[in-house]
Amino acid sequence: MALIDAWVATAAKHKLVRQQLDLGPLWTEDVEVEVENCGLCHSDLSVLNNDWGFSQYPAVLGHEVIGRVVAVGSAAKGLEVGQRVGIGWTAGSCMYCKQCMSGNQHVCPQAQPTIVGHRGGFASHVRSHWAWALPLPEQINFAEAGPLLCGGITVFNPLAMYAKPTSRIGIVGIGGLGHMGVKFAAAYGCDVTALTSSESKFDEARGFGANHVVSSRDSATIRKLASTFDLLIVTVNVTLDWEAMIASLAPNGRLHVVGAVLEPIPVVASPMIVGQKSVSGSPTGSPVAIETMLDFAARHNITPQNEHMPMSRINEAFERLEAGKARYRIVLDADF
Repeated sequence: MALIDAWVATAAKHKLVRQQLDLGPLWTEDVEVEVENCGLCHSDLSVLNNDWGFSQYPAVLGHEVIGRVVAVGSAAKGLEVGQRVGIGWTAGSCMYCKQCMSGNQHVCPQAQPTIVGHRGGFASHVRSHWAWALPLPEQINFAEAGPLLCGGITVFNPLAMYAKPTSRIGIVGIGGLGHMGVKFAAAYGCDVTALTSSESKFDEARGFGANHVVSSRDSATIRKLASTFDLLIVTVNVTLDWEAMIASLAPNGRLHVVGAVLEPIPVVASPMIVGQKSVSGSPTGSPVAIETMLDFAARHNITPQNEHMPMSRINEAFERLEAGKARYRIVLDADF
């Protein structure tokens, strides 16, 4: 038996309880990681509350894992016992479909989320396919790196796909995702505007590297930014003044959504056609994209703004996140 300790959600919106679970035999292409710490992401809260309608219980949440490899399957490649790795939103993909074979494993139709139908990182140990256990650069701050594995790659990927160092970038929402987006865009050399609903974050956004800060609730000011942004990344999950946001795009500009906005986004065709604009979205990223992001973060000393709590206070941490009190990410340190 492969018994682990874990914090388990037994039903939607229930408090997590500590239990022992049997992981069963290690699959040949999997690795097992002893968890050192794990970031708490808003997606964990959404899955806990079944906001997206596909949660499975009992659930072990946690998908921003930092830890050391303690077991390697017989067919796993490139990893050794004792190596420090990170595991993010995805714990496995089929590795033979068109998406996987073309390097887009994160959009594999059979991709295995780490926290849905799989046991995640709020536990003493977690498993993943070897390709999704990412070796960490030696220069990176391991204790702080967890949120890079989901939130970090989520905002880095659109910058890598669509931005240039000369781009004018807007980041909507300066929270768990957005503050990392500002740091990445600034390090890339972009002109960065932070759009936040909280005036208390204006100075902090500038500290993260924003050249300009605007209230996301001030439609009049946003309209004055017409034809400004080459890329506008929306990291929030709330309804915005979409007409003003799209008007703020420069010709060939792109509104890119990474926050799980539950309401439909209205798009009028004429401004899109005349300005040759785009609306798009993306999830996290492939293993290679995550490794690239980690190398970039290490090179530029980009660290999420974290507050640490012991994992034994996990329910308190969820309450803090849900109340909007986290500044800006919570990392849970394993204390089993």
